[in-house]
Amino acid sequence: MTTPPMIPGFDGLMTLSRREGVDIRPTLLRVLTDLYVQAPSHTADEEKQFVELTSRLIDQVDDATRAAVRARLSIYPNTPRAILGQLALRPAAVAEPSPLTPSPVPEPPAPTLQQPAPPPTRIVNRTMQPNDAAEISNLFFAANASERAKMLHNLADTPLQPSARIPHARAERAMHILEMAAFAEDRENFAREIGEALMLPMAIADQVVNDPGGEPLACCAKALGMHGAIFQRVLLFLNPEFGASVNNVYRLSRMYDVLTERAALIMVAAWRGAHLAATRAKFRPTLYDDERQRARAATPAARPSMQPGVDITRTRNNSGS
Repeated sequence: MTTPPMIPGFDGLMTLSRREGVDIRPTLLRVLTDLYVQAPSHTADEEKQFVELTSRLIDQVDDATRAAVRARLSIYPNTPRAILGQLALRPAAVAEPSPLTPSPVPEPPAPTLQQPAPPPTRIVNRTMQPNDAAEISNLFFAANASERAKMLHNLADTPLQPSARIPHARAERAMHILEMAAFAEDRENFAREIGEALMLPMAIADQVVNDPGGEPLACCAKALGMHGAIFQRVLLFLNPEFGASVNNVYRLSRMYDVLTERAALIMVAAWRGAHLAATRAKFRPTLYDDERQRARAATPAARPSMQPGVDITRTRNNSGS
């Protein structure tokens, strides 16, 4: 007796995905992941089915889909160990150092005459699609403090393309304006300067400044190259209610010290892509055949009463006779 699949008709969808011109494997992987993380726990059979189906799809999808699935499973506490190993994620149940605290990096062995130095590893960056950027942005804003820290820790190793660095002169001027706005508790001008310096829309900049956790603000500050002492002063003065809590300031200061510039720039690129996805969805037609219906509704041009090339005098003589 065979066990029924978690998704009815999954075998038929896999058959359809093998046809030429149809590739629904990224969609299947996203659907499987969404259904799996909705439940807090699973049986052994459900976990076995998820591992069998997902392990085949992970190596067959594009990098953007794999990164989005990796970000979602990184904050799920019951991700199977086989999938964690395939996605290079750390299990949440193992007592390891928190991603908020930096872990010591072992030094590589010194090269000898018999053993040449290995070449430096190079990360191949992949540009994320607007829909994937919007999904990463939504996951980040909806997560709690520990989940956000884990996402930022994992984003540093993803092959996603980060945004370009801000020029040094522009970043220095922005940090000076931001510090002065924080001293004056002027959140509006603070958000405006964040948006102009990092090329973010005003809605995203407001969401970053007014976020109750403070992790988005830390990403923007790290993307500008703000010093840790300046960031602490911004936390203390920008929002007095938030700065009054010693735990909040200490927690964000520790996270800021270990936050990498690459992870912060990837989040900036995700916020830009999320705005692009929202703009495209706003101007997308409601129906798939809008252009066809518009063409049908157009009134046909009136046909001329006299065909071109006909002799008018001959026609009149014939009618008179």
